[in-house]
Amino acid sequence: MRYTLMHREIAVIELELDEASGTIRSIGNIYALPHLPVGVSVKGGVPNRGELNKWWLGRAIPASRSGIREALELLNTPLPELLLEKCLGLSLSDQYWLCPKNSGIRWTEVNFFDNPFSEDVGNALFGKRPLRASPNLMSPDNTSDGWLKKKWVIIDGKRCLIKGGSNPYQQEPINEVLASMLMERLSGAVSYIPYRLIWDGGMPYSVCEDFITSDTELVTAWHIYNTKKKPNHVSAYDHFLNCCEALGIPGVRDSLDRLLAVDYLIANTDRHMNNIGAVRNAVTLEWRGLAPVFDCGTSLWHDQSTNLIGRVEVPSKPFKATHTEQVRLISTFDWLNIDALDGIGGELAKLLAGNPFIDEQRIQILSSALDRRVLEMSGIAQAMAQ
Repeated sequence: MRYTLMHREIAVIELELDEASGTIRSIGNIYALPHLPVGVSVKGGVPNRGELNKWWLGRAIPASRSGIREALELLNTPLPELLLEKCLGLSLSDQYWLCPKNSGIRWTEVNFFDNPFSEDVGNALFGKRPLRASPNLMSPDNTSDGWLKKKWVIIDGKRCLIKGGSNPYQQEPINEVLASMLMERLSGAVSYIPYRLIWDGGMPYSVCEDFITSDTELVTAWHIYNTKKKPNHVSAYDHFLNCCEALGIPGVRDSLDRLLAVDYLIANTDRHMNNIGAVRNAVTLEWRGLAPVFDCGTSLWHDQSTNLIGRVEVPSKPFKATHTEQVRLISTFDWLNIDALDGIGGELAKLLAGNPFIDEQRIQILSSALDRRVLEMSGIAQAMAQ
């Protein structure tokens, strides 16, 4: 079927999708190259179809998502990539979508920021059978990333993401809330997305509001990183900074300083380039800066056995293999009031006390380990200041 790739109300290119695989089979007329997705290169006035396909298929629910096979059975859909077409590729992270050829559909009529959406896909991802024989697949859950169970809902008119945890400790939702509390203590020094905790069916879930609006969009660090070819002699960190500078994204190094410091404090092991991003105006294409800190669940030894907590080197992403190495990329700690984090381990202990999947021994070890990270960070900051 033929579509026009739209960026809000702007027609970008015409394309044809393969009905069996959901991939982009061909590219037709080209209308607005400046509005192509970031990271898709152009040669001879024609977008690179391979890169466009990577971007398009990257919008699909990953095969690693918890419960995806069962959800696809409930939704009568063989591949998660095929769900993209069912929701016109619409997302709550950006403003791209597919307008069927000659349909006359308008952005204002279908975007998920201003219009209701079906909860059938989200419920299926949570293991709930849709109430109707033919599920309504018009949902932003079709374009949600990540491996943990999650779904979009509308709460008091606001688009919110509900996200679960993983076995055996179901700790990730609590980690999200702890990270919010930690950054709140820093009194505005770090821009972040606040999370709150809810319980449903005896399981913990984190909830956060969408920080993207119908006028803005999130561009992941991965797509920014691929706007230029990385020379072999340039580090991943410097290459990312160079790409941001070339695009005109302001304040990147300062924002990264704070992000990397927070990740060190909470021992985040999965800050990959799809949960770092920059925000831009989808109409003017003007960059606002790096996105607030979000997605901090895979931290605080969430999947480590209790006897290993704090005893082994903590791996890190995206720039260095360990936090010991990555923290050295921080240019200054002048913004960090380390005293504001005094006793943060106790706050973690209070949060964990309500989790039936975690015993008292693990709670105490996690609490002490977090306080040690604060002390270690204090020493690192003092050493840099000398």
